Amino acid sequence: MNKKIGNIFKGDKVIWMVFFFLCMISIVEVFSASSGLTYKSRNYIGPIIYHSGMIAFGVLVAVVTLNIPCRYFKLMTPFLMLISGITLLWVLVGGQTINGANRVISLFGFTFQPSEIAKGTIVLAVAQILSAMQRENGADRKAFKWILWITLPTCVLIGLENLSTAALLFAVVFIMMFIGLVPMRQLNKLAAIIVFLGVSAVSMVMIVGHDTTNEDAQLTKVEKAEQPKKKNKIEKLLHRADTWKGRILNFGKGDVAPEEYDLDKDAQVAHANIAIVSSSIVGKGPGQSNERDFLAQAFSDFIYAIIIEELGLFGGAFVAFLYIVLLYRCARIASRCENNFPAFLVMGLGLLLVIQATFNMMVAVGLAPVTGQPLPLISKGGTSTIINCAYIGAILSVSRSAKMKAIAPTAKQAKIKETAEQNNDITE
Repeated sequence: MNKKIGNIFKGDKVIWMVFFFLCMISIVEVFSASSGLTYKSRNYIGPIIYHSGMIAFGVLVAVVTLNIPCRYFKLMTPFLMLISGITLLWVLVGGQTINGANRVISLFGFTFQPSEIAKGTIVLAVAQILSAMQRENGADRKAFKWILWITLPTCVLIGLENLSTAALLFAVVFIMMFIGLVPMRQLNKLAAIIVFLGVSAVSMVMIVGHDTTNEDAQLTKVEKAEQPKKKNKIEKLLHRADTWKGRILNFGKGDVAPEEYDLDKDAQVAHANIAIVSSSIVGKGPGQSNERDFLAQAFSDFIYAIIIEELGLFGGAFVAFLYIVLLYRCARIASRCENNFPAFLVMGLGLLLVIQATFNMMVAVGLAPVTGQPLPLISKGGTSTIINCAYIGAILSVSRSAKMKAIAPTAKQAKIKETAEQNNDITE
């Protein structure tokens, strides 16, 4: 029986343990944080059944993915690049709007986020480029150019509707290039360009965007009626500038006196802070959150605040620790890989999950502006849950091949040693 279970759950056992704990925490906390959904639908068990089904299907996807040999991931890259490009263009012109942005595509009754597929595809492609262009002293200088050729267009397409996801993806690619020993001179130039473009982008957002956080700065009804006619091409392109500007201004306020704090305009951040402050060390207990009824995205973007409120600082620290362990194990797996491609792939996927988790947790505790990034493998989701489980499956697939290759040289060395001893006996 144990052997049969072991044949199903192959790969790194620590990764499996982290995956299991994250899934269990997800089911419990999403069930608790979905009070708003259950109230609206009048179905108190429906949302958690749906989410549990997604988790179960995601585990199945992970098991299927881990049984795919790592070399076949290379063959999937061109097809995934084509699918990502088509769907990213599709979502811009015909996607469904969520929270003021076109982010999902509806197909045959199902919805999915093209950006989730694109993130893994870019990591896969970058890992392949870095591995193919490795030289004795690091990556070939041409690798930098090829990586930017595939990364920048994808980030631009994603960034038009989801700037935080584009920034997250580019950060992962930059770290992968650093790990892949891309010449530091090229990386330094890129970093300088990023800083310049970042400052320019923020300036453009502050100029084009309207301050929706201040009633005195809002347009009158007459001006609002005329606003669509006055929009120029830049404003149409940056139609989410109002949202971005509001988030920048809210984050830049710093500490605000309680009597001056506006719970209506800054509801998400305010109730997330209340949830954390009222948690104490041990928390209120699973299912005992009060702020879940006031947080609009309690089951997604701000689920970490609910975790701290219910499980306390220990629970929040434990969740953060799980992601640290995940990244550490990815690094260990990469160090055992004999080939470059699986090593870069496992590190890229690990960074993708952990950096996104870090951003989500920083937003929840007020260390970063609101980005709309869910907590990987914990937040309620459809496409994101399944794709993240596929990432775990790919990491486990690499861990299987890396483990076998780590064992093989040992057996070979033992055979060589045995042959040498026999030759010494004959000589004597």
